[in-house]
Amino acid sequence: MNEFTNSKKTAGSSFWRNFILIAVTLFILLCALACAMYSWLADAIIHDRPEVIVPNITGKSSVNALQVLSENKLSVIIEKEEFKESEPIGTVIKQIPDFGTQVRQGKTVRITVSKGGESVFTPTLSGMSLRNAELLLRQNQLSLGEVSEGYSMRVEKGTVLSQDPKPETSVSKNTMVNVKVSAGAPPSGILMMPDFRQQDREMVANWASKNDVRVDYAEDPKSAFPRGLVFDQSPEPDTLLDGKTKVKVTVSSKKGEASAEGDYNIRYEVPSTGSQRSIRIVSIGKNGEHEVFNGIRDPGSKINMSIAKKDIVKIRIFVNGIQVEERAVK
Repeated sequence: MNEFTNSKKTAGSSFWRNFILIAVTLFILLCALACAMYSWLADAIIHDRPEVIVPNITGKSSVNALQVLSENKLSVIIEKEEFKESEPIGTVIKQIPDFGTQVRQGKTVRITVSKGGESVFTPTLSGMSLRNAELLLRQNQLSLGEVSEGYSMRVEKGTVLSQDPKPETSVSKNTMVNVKVSAGAPPSGILMMPDFRQQDREMVANWASKNDVRVDYAEDPKSAFPRGLVFDQSPEPDTLLDGKTKVKVTVSSKKGEASAEGDYNIRYEVPSTGSQRSIRIVSIGKNGEHEVFNGIRDPGSKINMSIAKKDIVKIRIFVNGIQVEERAVK
């Protein structure tokens, strides 16, 4: 009796072992089949996409690298981080595939990012109060250097006008950054160059006539701006002028006026709190990147301008050097 019972138990155990073995084998085969199907589908989708050349992103900050890759319809993943004394924190030090490689759109570029060493990137200080600029420098392991003053028709007193070294410059930790701060509007008798960019040519002519200044005009028929609008000038705004200074402005002279359907209207309102801010607007299109606005604006002020929509795919807005918005142009 015992022998029969033991034999029955042994047969039952053997059945379940075989059943589990078969079930596991089937599961593994199904997983392998699913993986093969996924790989085949992914391959088919990827190979249906256009090819692009992988750009060189080594030496760029991870933020800039992401921007460059997205413009080329590529994705990015940070594979690892390494200490590198000669590169600031966040700098791309390796990339796979290498730049110049031809790949399909949607390809993921794997990058290695520096964990830092003795170098850092200088932040953008323009448009900030001196105190906030100093705090930002400390946060980035830098020091405030020489502070000089200069009159400004655009920026309120106490606001940073410029800096040395310039923003996004790789420097050693504890480097001293010199800044120039606005001393406010100049007293009467001192003539400074206004900011005529994105202003009408007639405004330049009125100012020149009032102040007895000779202005040389250049015209650009390929400009994206409406006809008669100033988009470049020399010297830069807030430059002190004397009788020897040569003033030149470049005006859009594109032929014909675009219809409402052919223009893209850019509206942006500067945040109403805080101090003045440096606003930069860039258009991205088939012919590359073009700056369409660059100026310092008061809190709560509004920017409202139109540009030709042809060949433009997106607009990027930067505040104090940081991208805050990206808009698709439809």
